[in-house]
Amino acid sequence: METQNNRLSPLIQPGQISEEVQFSNEEILRYGRHLIMPEVGMEGQKRLKAARILLIGTGGLGAPLGMYLAAAGVGTLGLVDFDVVDYSNLQRQIIHGTKDVGRPKLESARDRINDINPFVNVELHPGVFDKGNAAEIIRNYDIVIDGTDNFATRYLVNDACVLLGKPNCYGSIFRFEGQASVFWAEHGPCYRCLYPEPPPPGMVPSCAEGGVLGVLPGIIGCIQATEGVKLITGIGEPMIGRLMLFDALKMKFRELRLRKDPECPVCGENPRIRSIDDEDYVALCDGEVGHEQSTVVVEDILPKELSERLGNGNRPYLLDVRNPEEWAITRLEGATLIPLPELAQRYVELPGDQEIVVYCRSGGRSAKAAEFLRSKGFNKVRNLPGGTLRWSDEIDPTMPKY
Repeated sequence: METQNNRLSPLIQPGQISEEVQFSNEEILRYGRHLIMPEVGMEGQKRLKAARILLIGTGGLGAPLGMYLAAAGVGTLGLVDFDVVDYSNLQRQIIHGTKDVGRPKLESARDRINDINPFVNVELHPGVFDKGNAAEIIRNYDIVIDGTDNFATRYLVNDACVLLGKPNCYGSIFRFEGQASVFWAEHGPCYRCLYPEPPPPGMVPSCAEGGVLGVLPGIIGCIQATEGVKLITGIGEPMIGRLMLFDALKMKFRELRLRKDPECPVCGENPRIRSIDDEDYVALCDGEVGHEQSTVVVEDILPKELSERLGNGNRPYLLDVRNPEEWAITRLEGATLIPLPELAQRYVELPGDQEIVVYCRSGGRSAKAAEFLRSKGFNKVRNLPGGTLRWSDEIDPTMPKY
């Protein structure tokens, strides 16, 4: 696949298109707006039908990806996911509907794709995408499109694509900002050339903690889908060596030029990662590799015990470390709000001689806060695992979830 004038020849070559790849009259009518474009035409549409694209994740980014690639006529879409549809998904994951709440996302996405285009073959890969199955799944596809939302899987996707020689259409979203690029080590940099290691644990909040504008994954996912179509058909200039940054509040796109890093641990001149077995991807993003492990032990308090304590008047000091916007949605009665980013400056406001119970939405931020307080000499600190979500499940079902 030669590079000429920042363009690539089509990923799917004529020799890879079976003679069985033909179109019915219904398909010709369906793809008519593609077929009359000289850049696509019948040959380009055949390439799309012969293509096999893997979508890792059927959430915010995977939703527009699955629908638009199906509508475009990609012959085979592989879907990877382990989750079920939740009400909180529906604000942005438009491939799923209210009737799908509680269903596996793979089944919901498959049904929606089949409704959009029954000529698409959908292959389901249920379960967690990890280094035990990554290579086996990826090697059977032409392109991988990354719709994941965590660093561990993002690095795994990148490394597996580099080692197997696959292009990786990357996208990420947070609050009002998004990124997109195409990482293909044979033609340019990979994800590790840009980010050799993940940020320290807790430095970057998840979308569940920081939120995301509902339309944002639609914008970034459509860009990823566009890059996939371009790679398959060979039209236009792919975003290899370019990182697109999008700010929805300012409605501005910026572009950064990326260079291949000769010191890259997976695609550099002397790579240390020669197999995905060489890396512990969960530990990499849990702070066990490249970051100092915490030796502080924090005791948990379960919702039932805390409820009994609150009921009999043996109240601990309740510390809420969520953001003010979350505090406005729901809270435990009598709690004090100090958002986690402010705790390092405001911990002196806390009582030093009283037991403190720290909570958040799901328990992750509160665990970090409790560890921090213990390191500052607060010995009577306990964490509420599961946070307000578990409290709603086990103690107060009227407490709203978000």
